[in-house]
Amino acid sequence: MLLLECPYCGVKADETELTPGGEAHLKRFGPGSTDEAFEEYLFLRPNPKGVHFERWRHAHGCGKWFLAARDTATLEVFGTYTAQTTEPPEHIIDAIRAKRPDWSQA
Repeated sequence: MLLLECPYCGVKADETELTPGGEAHLKRFGPGSTDEAFEEYLFLRPNPKGVHFERWRHAHGCGKWFLAARDTATLEVFGTYTAQTTEPPEHIIDAIRAKRPDWSQA
């Protein structure tokens, strides 16, 4: 079972209380983008096994969106942080590198 701590209200919630929102830290394309840029955004992104940064919403709690770093193969959670953060905080990166020394942020 996946447990994530909401950085806003501090509640540790399992996935039944949360709504996934896809990959974090993406440049999203919308109206006015080229067909090629939109196609690349939708279909040509890498989907690596391992460390992943994701968007989550505490749907059955405070209702706010937040970001999480976790391993997609083991469900190990390295930490959560507010949705307004434009890149993973240093303490999250340090937690990942402590357990995955060969990991690099692409």
